[in-house]
Amino acid sequence: IQVEEGAVSLWNWAVAKHTGAVVNDEQKAKLRFVACRLIRLCEGTDPPEGTIRRQILMSMKTGKGWIDVGKADLADGFLENAVSNIEKLYAKLRKGSDGEADIHEHRADVENNLFKVLSYQAESAVAQGDFQKAVVCVQRCKDILMKLPKETCYLSILCYNFGVETYESKRYEESSFWLSQSYDIGKMDMKYSVGKEMQAKVLRLLATTYFEWDCTLHLDKALKAINLANQENTHPAGFFLKVKILLKSGASDEDINAALAEFLHVEMSLDFCLNTAKLLLEHGRESVGLDFLKSVPERFESSPDLGKITLLHIEFLLQNKRELLAKQKIEEIIIGHYTGKQLLPETLNQLHIILWDRAAKHYEEKSYSEALHWYNYSVSFYTPRQIDQNLAKLQRNMASCYFHLKQVDKAKEAVREAERCDPNNIFTKFSVYKIAVMENDTNKAVEAVVEMGKLAEKTSQHEDKLGVDKNTGTNLLSLAAQIALENDQQIVAIKALEYLSEHLQDCQQLFAALKCLVRLTLSKVVAGKEEKRDEDISSILAYLNLAHKRLAESFTEEKFSEDMRILEAHWFRKVAWNLAVQFKDSPEKMREFFVLSFKFSQFCPSDKAVLIAQKTCLLMAAAVDLEMGRQQVTPSEQTELFSQALQHLQTCKEIWKVLKLTGDFAKDPTDTLLLLYEFEARSKLNDPSLHNFMESVWEQPQIEIKTLEIIASLAMESPARYPVLCKKALKSALNLHRKQTVIDAVKFSKCLHSLINISLPTGLTDLETCVLQEVWDYFEDALSVVSSTNTYPEMEILWLMTRAWNTGIFQYTVGKYKEAEQWCGLGMRFLNHLGSLKKSYE
Repeated sequence: IQVEEGAVSLWNWAVAKHTGAVVNDEQKAKLRFVACRLIRLCEGTDPPEGTIRRQILMSMKTGKGWIDVGKADLADGFLENAVSNIEKLYAKLRKGSDGEADIHEHRADVENNLFKVLSYQAESAVAQGDFQKAVVCVQRCKDILMKLPKETCYLSILCYNFGVETYESKRYEESSFWLSQSYDIGKMDMKYSVGKEMQAKVLRLLATTYFEWDCTLHLDKALKAINLANQENTHPAGFFLKVKILLKSGASDEDINAALAEFLHVEMSLDFCLNTAKLLLEHGRESVGLDFLKSVPERFESSPDLGKITLLHIEFLLQNKRELLAKQKIEEIIIGHYTGKQLLPETLNQLHIILWDRAAKHYEEKSYSEALHWYNYSVSFYTPRQIDQNLAKLQRNMASCYFHLKQVDKAKEAVREAERCDPNNIFTKFSVYKIAVMENDTNKAVEAVVEMGKLAEKTSQHEDKLGVDKNTGTNLLSLAAQIALENDQQIVAIKALEYLSEHLQDCQQLFAALKCLVRLTLSKVVAGKEEKRDEDISSILAYLNLAHKRLAESFTEEKFSEDMRILEAHWFRKVAWNLAVQFKDSPEKMREFFVLSFKFSQFCPSDKAVLIAQKTCLLMAAAVDLEMGRQQVTPSEQTELFSQALQHLQTCKEIWKVLKLTGDFAKDPTDTLLLLYEFEARSKLNDPSLHNFMESVWEQPQIEIKTLEIIASLAMESPARYPVLCKKALKSALNLHRKQTVIDAVKFSKCLHSLINISLPTGLTDLETCVLQEVWDYFEDALSVVSSTNTYPEMEILWLMTRAWNTGIFQYTVGKYKEAEQWCGLGMRFLNHLGSLKKSYE
């Protein structure tokens, strides 16, 4: 009992909350579902009449609820349960009846519920596409309908709804059945019928169903249905459909005229008459259509919208290439416009559209004079000094025609009018631009491009009643650049392309614009004035940097493939390389171009050619950084330049490792250059790891004398000062000189000169004995070579003699007489090897 009471309470709560809009239809259906299942659990073997009636009601409503929320499959069980309970109820009622009258009364009682359940089952079947089951259910409803005549209207409308549903699903055969059933049921009891208007509506849809199903096969049925509809209730839609069916069937003009005659007795709108005329004209029934059109004004003499009739007539004439007659009609409208017979605004707008379409057609056919003729018709409807955006567009269109006809003065006048009406429109600025280009007015053209560029950034721009396409700005700037190039106005073209490159989203178009910019600006650099050269080079750098940025971003672009990216990267890589070579007189620019070339090459496959190019770019960039660092710059600038060089060299070393795996590079000087550049950068940065770096250098077996001498020189080049490294490099170089089969006396003398200089600074007297002994050995080495060859430079012999003698004198001044005698004696030994200078020093 408690479960039953709870189920009833849940049911009532769901109804109350749904009424208060607390739960929605589907939630209510779910709550009813639970309540109904709970009630069924409480069912005994012989439930009382009240319980059965409650179960019937709850099952019916639960099933209907699921149908209404689009879950018809969940409804079937509840509806079957309702039928079962109705049978139980009937049996129970018959059992307790007292005669035929009682049985008849009980039967009427259950048939009312059974009718509803069967109609719900039909709904469920149609929703699930079970046509046969739905037919059976409806047929049983029709059988019961004789006893329930008041349900005639309900069942007729239910079948109509089935017809609509299946028609919309293009199940025409089923639709025609349900609509026929709806019509037939509607006639079963005139007292409770749906009414003539509804019957006509059913028949019109039935005729439409036959028409769309297969007009050829079901033409007679379609015509029969629409004729019945028109007999039931006269409605414009019925007559229109009849004309449509007749036209499709290829009926004669006489039959169609007869159908149109029926219109005379029906009240209908002007638009409906116009649609009928349009239908006739579209089907090639010219004489019938025009005759009908001519009869329309008589029916709507007082209508303010009679202009629509003329408009339709004009459209028909134009479609049939009768421009002369159409022009006559338009000129009549223009006269009427200024004599108190103006068209309604909506109709006038439609006329403008017709006129512009015709003008555009002639423009596309390059009949510019004829296009102007049609545009002038449109202008005729505007008052002098009127400000209107559509008028601005109209003037721009006319200006375009004048451009093609080379009528510059008229074009300028049209553009001035457009500026007056809509000065901040990008299309107006474009028209101003075209005139400036035609007149070769560079300054004005550039000014117009600048304005176009600014307007291209505004997303709120509108052209006539339609929003400007997001590509409008870029398309116009692209066209502006093209026009400038065609007219040999490079400065203007560059400005247009610069703005274009800022706004283009399409990668292919952007790179095409940037390529064009690079070529144009480069031609300016070659042919231009010196004072503009740096500015132009900076512009090229900016274009290349933008190209690199967009290449990096292009990986997210679906339409921009990997092959496209590689192709573009190669082009910009090679251009940057060539520019670096070309601008070698500007080290800073040269370095930037080499760095950019390297960056572009990173988007290319790492084949041997690309790796070589990358290595060379980085080496050149490092070389430029080092050279610039040697110039008179501030310490902070030097640090930045040397650090930058070191970064380039680190990257280059990695590339060089990979490159060496691809072939034989025995004669390639890259290893030497990397060593020297890195040593210079580290030494001038006072890098604490320099000595560790040099340890690996001293261990190299193939190091050249020249390399060691350069290291020695760099070690003492400001701001570096590493005398220990300098001496070590010179000693290593001297050892290599000694190992030569034939000593090159000149090179040997220079190396020895540098070593003695670094070991024996001029002017120092207080030198350690070990240092003097080391230097003494160098002098002995020199004597050995001097004695063995006559190619030792005489000036170097003289220098050795003088340094030895002076060293002796310095020793003498500090009281070291023995050492003084030794060093002076050493100097005298060199005297014997002097040539022409010997007598002067003896």
